[in-house]
Amino acid sequence: MSSTCHCTRLRIATRKIASLYDAALTPTGINIAQFALLRHVRRLQPVSLTELGRHLELDRSTMGRNVRVVEKLGLVSLGRGEDHREAVVTLSEQGEAVLRKATPLWEACQNDIVGRLGAERLKAIEELGQLL
Repeated sequence: MSSTCHCTRLRIATRKIASLYDAALTPTGINIAQFALLRHVRRLQPVSLTELGRHLELDRSTMGRNVRVVEKLGLVSLGRGEDHREAVVTLSEQGEAVLRKATPLWEACQNDIVGRLGAERLKAIEELGQLL
């Protein structure tokens, strides 16, 4: 039996990479999870919480909590869909401004990570996500 827990190792690697992104995004006041959420909202808007959660692979309650945080920051607006049963998210002007400021910082961090890990390792990480 292996003494190394694969899940633990992946979580440690994820936290280390996330901390690089979080540090890069510090001037914007958001973290990498919020950046990813805002990018998805921008691309899909108007988007229901359920659909947004599906794209980010998060359950609806987690998605709702995460959206409420960026809503309190003024980065998104929550409304009701056509049938009034589902909450719908749109990016605010302030959210768009934060994304414009954050995107070059994120891109620089992306390049830094490619430099640290190499394209081949990053491709392997992508393939892991597709296999599971």
